Amino acid sequence: MSEETKRTDAPQPEEVETPAAETAAPETEAPAAEAEAARQALEAKLDAAEKKAAELKDQLLRTAAEYDNFRKRSAREQDASFNNGVGFAVNQILGILDTLEMAANAPTTDENYKKGVTMTLDKAAAALNTLKVEEIPAQGQPFDPNLHAAVQQVPAEEGVESGTVVQVYQKGYRLGDRVIRHATVVVAE
Repeated sequence: MSEETKRTDAPQPEEVETPAAETAAPETEAPAAEAEAARQALEAKLDAAEKKAAELKDQLLRTAAEYDNFRKRSAREQDASFNNGVGFAVNQILGILDTLEMAANAPTTDENYKKGVTMTLDKAAAALNTLKVEEIPAQGQPFDPNLHAAVQQVPAEEGVESGTVVQVYQKGYRLGDRVIRHATVVVAE
């Protein structure tokens, strides 16, 4: 072999090139892998924190809804208790009012007596109105078993429909939708 061939066949140390990436790879791969692992760890922590925040938000919303339901239920129970107490008290007083009404409708020669009884009935009506207790309309109304208690049936007179209340023996009262006392009535057949 000639010298020329030797030169081309054998690489010279100065001529051999090493790429920069190959020499730097072992040094930069370790920090990149560590950075990727740290990023994944942070993402996992973030996902866990977001999941925990969603659970706590859901728990907070449920607690708020439960409290709101409790507050509404307590208000309803308080109103019902008050209405039950009012209903009980009014029911006890209704007998007195019935007696006063009979006294007001009784014939008498003493006008001052009649005026006193009428004034007492007016004050009682005002007190019932304040308590939101109202009289159940009955006279001339169609019979309603939810509001009226029929004690007698009479033949219908001309012009009166069957099932109409023709006479009221005892007034009925209600507090809102709740009947305190049914009206005792006579119904046309």
